[in-house]
This record gives sequence, structure tokens and C-alpha cells, in this order.
Amino acid sequence: MVPDLVFVGVVTGARGLKGELRVKTFTAEPDALFDYGPLLSEDGSKTYKGKILGQAKGQLLVRLDGVGNRDQADAVKGLKLFVPRDALPTPDEDEFYYDDLIGLQAELVDGTPFGTIHWVLDAGAGVSLEIQTADGTVLVPFTKAAVPVVSVTEGKVVIDPPDGLLEPPPPEAAQDKN
Repeated sequence: MVPDLVFVGVVTGARGLKGELRVKTFTAEPDALFDYGPLLSEDGSKTYKGKILGQAKGQLLVRLDGVGNRDQADAVKGLKLFVPRDALPTPDEDEFYYDDLIGLQAELVDGTPFGTIHWVLDAGAGVSLEIQTADGTVLVPFTKAAVPVVSVTEGKVVIDPPDGLLEPPPPEAAQDKN
């Protein structure tokens, strides 16, 4: 049986000729990537041990066992890295693992169904929730003001969208794309 896994990082590319990898981490402290034991593949079938060599441009530089040259490093680009949930500490109140948010139902403050959280984006300037709605995808800043209620146990979040977030773009913006 596959253990309950939490997504903690992704290999974004190779660095150099000796198999070093660039890894974007989703741990609270980037240097904690290997603190929870060996990393696992998405299906839990492969184990990855390694070490952190340093940091560059907001990502870790990592050496994974078995990746010893540029070709091998290029072959694992895009590899998602996981750890068993039970290896992680229980989050404090008002803290959440991103994996716990994916799939939660989103509703507006008045109770109107809004959509489903499809992904959590952390681009460095702040975290956003990618919510799939009946009309498409909406990015909502994951702040206390925009998302005042998160209840993993109830399977929902409440969205109080910032002014203009749900407004269609002005007609001149549509014309500028042509």
C-alpha cells in the first residue's frame, strides 16, 4: 500500500556536469528537505537519498544518490519529491500543508459555491490558490483577508475576494491581446 505522501519538492533542472540538481522546495525551511528521511517518488515506489550542496537563485543545489552526470540529471528534471505524511510534524493551528488544501471546496463569504482548489502556487512573492470554477481558473491570494476560513476537516475554504478579482477584464484589455 502506498503511504500517505506530502509533496515537498521538485527537480527543476541540472546544474553543471557532475549530476547536481536544482530543486524547488515546499518545506517551511528549504534546508529541511532531507530532515524527514529519504525522499520518495509520487507513487512511493522509488526512494531517493542525497544531500544539499548549497543554494542558488532561491533553489537548493542537491546531489541525489545514483545521479552522477549531466545526462542523468537531465533525465530526472520534473521529478516530484515526496515524504510520508507521518514523518512530518502536525501543523499548528492556521498552518496547512499545501497538499491538504488541494481538492477543498471554495465558497464565497455568502455561502455561494465558488469552485475547487486545484493547485497552490508559491512564486516567492506570496502564495496563491488556483481555484477551478465553472467559468475557468481564478488565482486567489492565500491571505487571511482573502481566505478568512480554512477548514480541512470540513473540506472547504471561504473566499472573500479582493475588489475586482471576479470582475471580467475591461473591453479594451481584450482588444489589446489581438
